[in-house]
Amino acid sequence: MQFKDIIGQDEIKRQLIQTVAENRVSHAQLFLSCDGSGALPMAIAYAQYINCLDKKTDDSCGECSSCRKYGRYIHPDLHFSYPFFASKDVKTAVDVLDEWRSMLLEDPYFDMDIWRSKLSAENKQANINIAECHDIIKKLSYKAFEAQTKVLIMWLPEYLDKEGNSLLKIIEEPPQNTLFLLVANNQEQILSTLLSRTQIVKIPKLPHAVIETFLMETQGLSENQATEYSFLADGNLIEAKQLVVTTHNENADHFAEWLRMGYGNRVLDMTVLVDQIAGWGRENQKNFLRYGISFLRECALLISGADELVKLPVSAMDTAKKLSAHVLTLSMAEAIISELETAHYHVERNANPKILFLDVSLQLVKIIKFKTFPKGTQHIYN
Repeated sequence: MQFKDIIGQDEIKRQLIQTVAENRVSHAQLFLSCDGSGALPMAIAYAQYINCLDKKTDDSCGECSSCRKYGRYIHPDLHFSYPFFASKDVKTAVDVLDEWRSMLLEDPYFDMDIWRSKLSAENKQANINIAECHDIIKKLSYKAFEAQTKVLIMWLPEYLDKEGNSLLKIIEEPPQNTLFLLVANNQEQILSTLLSRTQIVKIPKLPHAVIETFLMETQGLSENQATEYSFLADGNLIEAKQLVVTTHNENADHFAEWLRMGYGNRVLDMTVLVDQIAGWGRENQKNFLRYGISFLRECALLISGADELVKLPVSAMDTAKKLSAHVLTLSMAEAIISELETAHYHVERNANPKILFLDVSLQLVKIIKFKTFPKGTQHIYN
């Protein structure tokens, strides 16, 4: 894995390369990011750069013996730790190392759900157990085989329970030339004793423009499709890739028309749209609702006068401005978002789509046309 293989994050790459050039690589670092930002491939590329035998000014060479082994994740001084599902045949992470390498070679951008689907998880709970902690200590106690620096990359240390305290001594006083790279999503779920012993490197969400360009260049999407998927993904490249496979590509047009039907009390037209939505399949229905929630949140920003915070695609901005100026109020937007979130919850649980979306359609009419909010809500029309 080289820095050039990582989407965006140019500033973080520059900072990491500079730590190597100035010989100030901290022995324990925590790469903190949201899903789909590229933290795991960034950690691997950083480790490869540190151990590259012919470093360039902006990347590892990709050709030396160290880089070639890093490229296949088989370097003897590169160790991984990650959540797994313990069983009689799986006691430590190394027991599913083949699956881990296969996952990385397939696509280094993945989340816990994708990793879980790669394993025979059944109903087991993923964790990094005490046996894995002892195995880490054992592996790192050996001298390096080839590289100058031994590297342990731990993905999702949030899955370390109190057993993780057994790693504190080796992290605080590591063997010579040992580097710990932890890759996490949620700082609050990490053991505070572990957190205090690491240097945090915050990796931001990917900008919408970066994801748009990636989708157009690698997935063959049109500019409009790439813009919509980027907006839905909100900086998460994993989500953007999944949307390419699952999302119905006319969400923006359909949702805007749905709102217009509600404003015009066009119930018969709504029933036709509901029949169409019912045939999309559950994932597309969920993505449609998620698009609507995201769109209305941006409308709420426009209504509140926070135009500079709005991240809508250009193609949807005009519609949002018209709705925000002439149709929607903040209370309406909040009430509709609540309805859509409830509908999303029920779609996930296999509710009848025709009944569900017809009910939401009628609620749209009540909220937008008649300014009547669902019973029990706290929304007050202004």
